Amino acid sequence: MYRAIYYLHSYWAYLVLLVVILATINAITGVISKRSYGPKDFRVSLFALICTHIQLLIGIVLFFVSDKIVWFTEGVPVKDIMSDSTLRLYNVEHPLMMIIAITFITIGYSKHKKKLSSAPKFKMLAIFYPLALIAMLAMIPWAAWF
Repeated sequence: MYRAIYYLHSYWAYLVLLVVILATINAITGVISKRSYGPKDFRVSLFALICTHIQLLIGIVLFFVSDKIVWFTEGVPVKDIMSDSTLRLYNVEHPLMMIIAITFITIGYSKHKKKLSSAPKFKMLAIFYPLALIAMLAMIPWAAWF
């Protein structure tokens, strides 16, 4: 079961990254070009939101079944987790930053829906989606990907 969830989380991450990059580019170009916010823009931002939340659910399951997560292992003190960079990455840094990134996407999506005109809609997305993308890129375990 662990292997299947691990591969699902790893390969779904490529889709998440691609969709968040596309949504970020779409939002920034919408702000720069001052174009009208349309159904395509709504779908792109919504698909980014949906993909990231699915990835979060997969990641939560993986967090509880992974052998790299030692929070729940008896006899492993927190100081050992925090002093080992690999353990700290998988147990603290990666989950926390990805939750922050998904929070940015959720906030940006929620705030953009409340705006009535195109410019503020794109502006909200252009603020929060790039922040989420930066957080994601900073905490992807690149060594495990390649």
